[in-house]
Amino acid sequence: MKKGPLSAFTRSPNKAANVLPIPPARQRLVIGNWKMHGDLDLCLETVSVLADVVTPQVGLVLCPPAPYLGEIRRLAQGTRLDMSAQNVAELSGGERTGEWSARMLAEVGCRYAIVGHSERRRHHLECDQLTAAKAQACLNAGITPVVCIGESQLERDNLLTEHILGRQLRHLVQIPGWREVVVAYEPVWAIGTGHAATPDEAQAAHAFIRACLAQTDPVAAAQISVLYGGSVNEHNAAALFAMPDVDGALVGRASLSPQALSRIYTAALRS
Repeated sequence: MKKGPLSAFTRSPNKAANVLPIPPARQRLVIGNWKMHGDLDLCLETVSVLADVVTPQVGLVLCPPAPYLGEIRRLAQGTRLDMSAQNVAELSGGERTGEWSARMLAEVGCRYAIVGHSERRRHHLECDQLTAAKAQACLNAGITPVVCIGESQLERDNLLTEHILGRQLRHLVQIPGWREVVVAYEPVWAIGTGHAATPDEAQAAHAFIRACLAQTDPVAAAQISVLYGGSVNEHNAAALFAMPDVDGALVGRASLSPQALSRIYTAALRS
């Protein structure tokens, strides 16, 4: 698979100039995004396997399709497992058949909600402004938005990675609550392809994201959790988590196996 250079991303990720200090407050997270997969049996198996694995050191978040949020809440009651929605409306209510508000998600127990996932951008034509509005709606309801950003293969090949990431982040930092978000770098060329970014590629992108945020607020940039998403699995997770600016993962296909997700989480604990 062709991978274009990343211009300024090619600097060594191990140089101190490219890595902002990691403050104690930076949260490490592993989020399992089932997308439009799963059933009640998977809900039961996943909670059964993972409930005793979770520790306070690293958060573990399950992100099932919306019809199963209530079942996950019921099964996970009394455990350290957290729950996320895969989508949310930018409005607090109204005539929007098929949508749900952040307040509703908070009421059923969601601590997080994914916004701006590449599949929402591609299939539902969601733009940067809408993603930022959804993020602020989450914050208004006490939910942490997981804001997804990333470039396509064509954009990468044309050396536009920094331009795309910078544009997406510029819209994000315009909302009042941006300092409380989680950012997920999900290179579109890696999602579902089996071709994850190398640890050095992921680190370079994450360092660039943090440097962009630092132009607005260096302290917040150092504190925001930046997750990697894109063909994360139990075989590459440990190497990705070893990178200083990779604070966890947004896991797709591999999260459909509770055993695989458990091993990914264990790798995050050991990093």
